Amino acid sequence: MTTDLVLLAILMGAATYPSRAIPLLAPGVERLPPRVIEYLRLVGPAVLAALAATGTMLVVDDARRATFHVGIEWLAVGACLVLVRWRHNLFVGLLAAVAITAVARAIGLA
Repeated sequence: MTTDLVLLAILMGAATYPSRAIPLLAPGVERLPPRVIEYLRLVGPAVLAALAATGTMLVVDDARRATFHVGIEWLAVGACLVLVRWRHNLFVGLLAAVAITAVARAIGLA
């Protein structure tokens, strides 16, 4: 197991934090134009979707080359998307995706 991407995750969190913190820190944010509020509301899900897509579709080998990958992760992300859309609850979708992936790895499918 390698921790190469931990610093990248911290940097990405720092890069996206300001747009996620604006509604918490700015007084009168509810008076912003509706398009701006909608944009700010969708930043978090967009970042999660980008991370899920990259982690699902690409595998990096020892030579640090990314290759296209199809595996159980696609099913997990698809189930997550369906559950989030159906239940309107991100936690339920993420929990299902983690469970699918963990079970698949435990029985040797992934």
